[in-house]
Amino acid sequence: MACDVAVLGAGPYGLSVSAHLRNIKGLDVHVFGEPMDFWKSHMPEGMLLRSPWPASNLSDPKNAFSFDAYSDAKRQKVPIPIPLESFVDYGLWFQKQIVPEIDPRKVTRIEPSADGFRLILANGEQFQARRVVIAAGIAPFAQIPAAFQGLPAELATHVSYGSNVSRFKGKRVAVIGAGQSALESAALIHEAGGDVEVIIRAPAIHWLGWRQRMQKFGPLANIFYSRFDIGPAGVSRIVAVPDSVKYFPRGVQDAFRRRALRPAGSRWLIDRFKNIKVTPAHYVESAKPAGEKLQLRLNDGSTREVDHAVLGTGYKVDITRYPFLPAELSQKVTLVNGFPRIGVGFESSVPGLHFVGAPASWRYGPLMFFVCGTDFAARRLALHMASSGSRNGSR
Repeated sequence: MACDVAVLGAGPYGLSVSAHLRNIKGLDVHVFGEPMDFWKSHMPEGMLLRSPWPASNLSDPKNAFSFDAYSDAKRQKVPIPIPLESFVDYGLWFQKQIVPEIDPRKVTRIEPSADGFRLILANGEQFQARRVVIAAGIAPFAQIPAAFQGLPAELATHVSYGSNVSRFKGKRVAVIGAGQSALESAALIHEAGGDVEVIIRAPAIHWLGWRQRMQKFGPLANIFYSRFDIGPAGVSRIVAVPDSVKYFPRGVQDAFRRRALRPAGSRWLIDRFKNIKVTPAHYVESAKPAGEKLQLRLNDGSTREVDHAVLGTGYKVDITRYPFLPAELSQKVTLVNGFPRIGVGFESSVPGLHFVGAPASWRYGPLMFFVCGTDFAARRLALHMASSGSRNGSR
């Protein structure tokens, strides 16, 4: 089988890109992946989205399938903050409306071929594509600190590795990290009956919410913060326009990314933290099994014995960690600290191989880490495909 464009991934970026590409007359697009799988299978049950309502829309060419449209179609009011199950249901509704045909089979390998790329599926079947768009998300980029590497999953897991928090009822759990995923996991585990301690390197938890507090000043808030509410005052406005980011010196771009992605938690978590122990200005130097327990040694020499450690330690983009990219292909992609160097059409140094989502943030900034970046990515990629002769056997 063959197509013009194969899209790997059916999360927010994969679905949005596919919606736009399918709108290009004569372009044969094939989408691989389980719709919204990362959000369904890897996020904690009971999670609420950090992103505000305007930043939680997937993208389609006519903006006809927004969260508002979903809410109207379902005849139900979605709470704010948005519950995980509502966002997943919205993504599945979006997929059924505009990207109805999806191939759930797993792509295990991508190989260059004479006419583009050969995709090897898990069942051994082969698929030919002139171009490939990788929208495979961030799960392979989960960052495991050195102290926890090699530990069995019974004792330590990254927040992206499991969704069932009820398993921690009656257990002692150390949550490592000060970002939204770590803090919300701690709250959920505590509410499920777990005994939680949050260990963070920073001197205190950084709580978000300046934009909301500035709303009392009316339009003044919009001068400093975009409706997506990503990053601090001023930076928020810049990173909301991905095309503007690349005009800043590299060091400034890196600073934007660090500030916009710094570990922080939504203010609506504060009340849920009243009875959760937080140990600031500490980190785990070593983690070793002790029978069925896990013994942690902190940098001050103190120890903890816990049943489990949940690692909310973030993600580090490195496309060589995508399991379907063999070394002989990934080594041809020009990389900068694990990020692919991409052009205006999200095309890497390997012609026809495109990356969207977090891997594109080296060029287009931190918005690419968030759902709200789907609109820019999908429209820009579709424009490139429409004008680059990707159809009817030409490239």
